[in-house]
Amino acid sequence: MTHAATRAEALHLTGERTVPGIPEENYWFRRHEAAYLALLPHCAGATVLEAGCGEGYGAGLIATKAKRVLALDHDVPTTEHVRRRYPDVAVARANLVHLPLAAGSVDVVANFQVIEHLWDQAGFLAECFRVLRPGGKLLVTTPNRLTFTPDSDTPLNPFHTRELAPSELDGLLRAAGFAVETLHGLHHAESLRELEQRHGGSIIDAQLAVVMGSLPGQAVWPADLLADVAAIRAGDFSIGADDVNASLDLLVVAVRP
Repeated sequence: MTHAATRAEALHLTGERTVPGIPEENYWFRRHEAAYLALLPHCAGATVLEAGCGEGYGAGLIATKAKRVLALDHDVPTTEHVRRRYPDVAVARANLVHLPLAAGSVDVVANFQVIEHLWDQAGFLAECFRVLRPGGKLLVTTPNRLTFTPDSDTPLNPFHTRELAPSELDGLLRAAGFAVETLHGLHHAESLRELEQRHGGSIIDAQLAVVMGSLPGQAVWPADLLADVAAIRAGDFSIGADDVNASLDLLVVAVRP
């Protein structure tokens, strides 16, 4: 598919939500994809609720392994797009602090890059606890506050309400009654660190310099930077328990006792 065709059927870019198939968005898409791939084994054969599905690519990926996937989002154009583009995913509009499911009805709740957007994080986690069966798993990914907004408890990102450090996320989950099975961090792998040296040491800063220095929709990307961003793959990120406080994103598997 051509880039023009991909753009034509892509969900509208908000400045926060990433979508597949857009070269300029590829770093963020692959970073999110790496987290989905790492947590995908927990969804095998399961009934999965994705709470806050965004464009739907993650729900579509989960559907390749899960028994059934229900994707929820509060935005009507988003749910309509997911319904059209991902036919293996059931989709509905919902408020995430009032999940429209019966107690104990799902095996897994997936919440990827969403909890930082919610005003009532504790209320959302209580709902996740309610709809999970005993032994069910909650999968959460979120930006690490210690690297995303290190000098402030107030997010600089206008789309975020509260960002979480590893200890804060751990405490929030335990307060909701969950047992935290794993808390890992996502980092740039060696291949991506090597690429960064061609762009002043930070591929993130290089991209932000282009976007923030341009009017919306009018960014002019240097050809070498765009080519390198477009070539990034999920394998260019590493995920594990080492140095979680310095990670870019947090990945948690929590269990409902």
